[in-house]
Amino acid sequence: MPGPPPEHPHLRLVKGNPGKRRARVPPEPARADECPPPPNHLNGYAREAWLELTPELHRLNLLTVLDVGPFSASCSAYAHLRQAEEALQRSGELTIKTAESHPRANPLVRISSQRWPTCSASALQFGLTPPGGYGSAAASSRRLRRASSVIC
Repeated sequence: MPGPPPEHPHLRLVKGNPGKRRARVPPEPARADECPPPPNHLNGYAREAWLELTPELHRLNLLTVLDVGPFSASCSAYAHLRQAEEALQRSGELTIKTAESHPRANPLVRISSQRWPTCSASALQFGLTPPGGYGSAAASSRRLRRASSVIC
């Protein structure tokens, strides 16, 4: 599909409407009244990430019942990345020796490099990075109030 990937509707509201085109309001999935608790399978760093980020995502209407699965997967990827990075720091070795004494890349480097794209893509998807559309909190809330007054 040509062009940029579709954005979350609330993320588009926060970014503003520079083209001044009529805003299309897609159907909204259900949103819980309270911030969802972390899924049972999350533990350690993944649970920490969930507890740190979900209240803000919920407050900004960026976390619906359909987003719980993908967001928990991104929290798990973050936990794996963080564990691999900490283990790499402890060992201090980017290469290891095979049984034949040949140098080989440390498997932790591969784990880390495989998790970075997942973490950065999910951060962009949920609007956790500046390219995702958030600058300062004050500017974001001003844009959201302005956009909601246009649509409502």
